[in-house]
Amino acid sequence: MKLIFCFCIFVQTLYIVSASLEVVQDDELMNLIRTEKYVVVLFSRKYCESCDNYENELTILREDLVETLNAWVVKVEDSQMTRLYSPEKEPVLVFFRHGIPLLYDGPLNDELILHMFSNNKEPVTKELTDETFEHLTQAATGATTGDWFIMFYTPECVDCARLQARWESVGAQLKSRLNVARINRATNGAATARRFDVFNVPTFILFRQGKMYRYQIQKYDVASFVDFAKNWYKNVSPEIVPLPKSPFDDFTAMLADYLKENPWLWQIGFGTFIIGLIASLILKYTQKTPQEKKLQKKDKKEKNKDK
Repeated sequence: MKLIFCFCIFVQTLYIVSASLEVVQDDELMNLIRTEKYVVVLFSRKYCESCDNYENELTILREDLVETLNAWVVKVEDSQMTRLYSPEKEPVLVFFRHGIPLLYDGPLNDELILHMFSNNKEPVTKELTDETFEHLTQAATGATTGDWFIMFYTPECVDCARLQARWESVGAQLKSRLNVARINRATNGAATARRFDVFNVPTFILFRQGKMYRYQIQKYDVASFVDFAKNWYKNVSPEIVPLPKSPFDDFTAMLADYLKENPWLWQIGFGTFIIGLIASLILKYTQKTPQEKKLQKKDKKEKNKDK
């Protein structure tokens, strides 16, 4: 009887362990993201009822995620990395594909979660450059490649990095309707940024049928982006998409952009000009010209003769 009781306790313990997700630390998670193709991560915290609900749902779904995606399904608690992927408090659910994060932004439903992850096994957003922008988007002609919703970013921009998982989620929700992309304003997308007068990052522009609509809403959540691309853009004054700048105009714009980013340069130049101007005026009024010197010598001679 005692043996049967112990066996029941053992089975129950196994069930409890299997009914919870594997807990990893931040450094272990980073290693998984770098080395594994697919990783599903629940960012959780202790004593959080909604976190427990997410874990229970993922535990039920884990077998399907492993079979369908061959994915690791893990949990991190009180992680310092949470804010990299969502501004919200835990629970936060993120699907990493080749290291690229996709934020799950939907209701807690196992079918919806599996559908979202299974249909977005590859990164959704496209990476554009100065060379590929016009060819792929045909923004100036509004021709055959469809509408484009584009984020301008730089690698040094912290807000841009934190938006990556959300921007992937935007792409996943809009991919049947339009194209979602990114372009690096600092390097291989600098000329395109100057073309559209993009000076700050992150900046978002919707290109639709030869017109462009700037996203100027101070809300960077997935729902706001998706709603803007679907309907809200109609409330924004459209701009005609400018043609690519000529080499000379782009060079001029590049100089202006550089001075705007480095105001100390023109301040030093302006200060140097003022100092030089003042110095020249001082020299002008303190130093006598050769003609004045001759006249002064002549006056002295005449005075000596009179004596």
